[in-house]
Amino acid sequence: MSTFQQLGIRQDLIKGLKELGIVNPTEIQEETIPQLLATSTDFIGLAPTGTGKTAAYGLPILQDIEIEHQVIQALILAPTRELAQQIKKQLFKFTKYVDGKIFTEEVYGGEKIQIQINNLKRPTHIVVATPGRLLDLIERGALDLKHIKTLVLDEADEMLSMGFKEDLDK
Repeated sequence: MSTFQQLGIRQDLIKGLKELGIVNPTEIQEETIPQLLATSTDFIGLAPTGTGKTAAYGLPILQDIEIEHQVIQALILAPTRELAQQIKKQLFKFTKYVDGKIFTEEVYGGEKIQIQINNLKRPTHIVVATPGRLLDLIERGALDLKHIKTLVLDEADEMLSMGFKEDLDK
């Protein structure tokens, strides 16, 4: 079994993981993290719920963020507001000991869009969004995606089964 350090994760992120009780990487993390840190590539990760997929893709994203470059560098799409909220919360907890702040915003339907637009005017490095709200914000010109280095489709199969194919194609 590897350690997060052996996988290439920075010490400040490891410290945040330890505080959460996450000491040893799971199988999906062992297979995913080194690949995502080593190269910019398409990657499909399949693992059961509760195996640490958010950390598997989230830690490499967090490690790749250029904090001083205050633009959206990563976009994570999720099928539901609950998952979007959960992802944002996890990413925030992982960064507790990172020098500087990595800012993540969540955007999803059911909340006032103007509040979300105002929040996106603040420095933002990562956006976690549901497909419909993402498209709405893009159409309004409220979201600048030209600096994105990483796109994650979390639970892509679920998004397709929920009828988001057309939104994802857009």
